[in-house]
Amino acid sequence: MTASQVIKRGELARRSGCNLETIRYYENIGLLQPPERTASGHRLYTPGDQARLGFILRGRDLGFSIEELKSLLSLVDSHHYSCGEVRDLTNNHLASVRAKIADLTRLERTLADVSARCEGGDVPECPIIDTLFGRGPGARS
Repeated sequence: MTASQVIKRGELARRSGCNLETIRYYENIGLLQPPERTASGHRLYTPGDQARLGFILRGRDLGFSIEELKSLLSLVDSHHYSCGEVRDLTNNHLASVRAKIADLTRLERTLADVSARCEGGDVPECPIIDTLFGRGPGARS
């Protein structure tokens, strides 16, 4: 590995589009291994560190939780994983995403219904407030 392949934290943040504090956080929770340091204390990130950060950031973009990423990286780090194990973790995450979508769809429907019953204007009676207080047709029992 050449010196040009190793970069400092600021450059890693710039290249990845990630905040410096986020990189530090990922180190503190063990998603990223603590990097080697120069004699003056600067952290040096190898191409492997850079690739791992990219994996983490893409995983976060796909909605994987920190714990799910720890599980995936644990499999990768063991060098003894199967595609089936990774698929199982991914399918569990997919089920969670689908459940969230269903919850958001119900939420959207409820908000649209309550909003449609509100005439606006200057009157104090408001179906939205009534619903939030648990009164009226859209309220929980």
